[in-house]
Amino acid sequence: MRRATTILCSLLLAISAIAQDEMGGFGFHIGYASPTLRINTPTSKQKLETVLMNGMKVGFSYDATIAKGFGTTLGLNYTYATHYSQWEYLYPGMSTDQARYRDTYQGLEIFCDWQYKFEIAGDTYLMLYTGPTIQCHLSLKEQEYIRTATGVEEDKKRTHYGYTYRDNAEFEDFKRVNVTWGVGAGFQYKRYFLRGGYDFGLLNPYKSDQFPEREDGTKPWTRGRFDQWQIKIGMYLWQF
Repeated sequence: MRRATTILCSLLLAISAIAQDEMGGFGFHIGYASPTLRINTPTSKQKLETVLMNGMKVGFSYDATIAKGFGTTLGLNYTYATHYSQWEYLYPGMSTDQARYRDTYQGLEIFCDWQYKFEIAGDTYLMLYTGPTIQCHLSLKEQEYIRTATGVEEDKKRTHYGYTYRDNAEFEDFKRVNVTWGVGAGFQYKRYFLRGGYDFGLLNPYKSDQFPEREDGTKPWTRGRFDQWQIKIGMYLWQF
């Protein structure tokens, strides 16, 4: 899978390089991102727990048109997102201590899309696109907050998942690199554009061999998917 994605990205880069006489552009964008972590629960392989985070995405993109309407878009994104769960009682049946969790994610993305633009009026286009994205996860962790009768206390030592846990590589939960495949649509007027779509995770982000078996022989939290909703607005700084 990784080799095929690398080959695909290389082909798209080569195609963009030879599209010298057609219209292209270089610009920046900013928008909303919703990374979605889907994880199997320890009790059922069919049941998924979903952590839906909300945040922002900023980046740069380069468009190259190969033939009329058909081309490629290459770019780099930075994504930051977070999520707070609801307060829940730590001990069922006791209305004392409560806990909630904050999930925080940071990542870099290199995307490489095929796109087709439909001209609907002068300098106005509708577009469809699809292609792979390679994600480099910079940070992903869950922080637990405890609320007691005297106030709110933050326990920094209790981390549900992350790249490092108590500075011990033995407990790293996630792989640094993930690959997704995205589909989306957009709108362009002159040098301004709007794009939105959904990226489907292609790889299991978990390091399943680092999770010890439970007493009943099962391995918890070893399967999942890292998806992402996104919508962004941008402007081409140069068009050629």
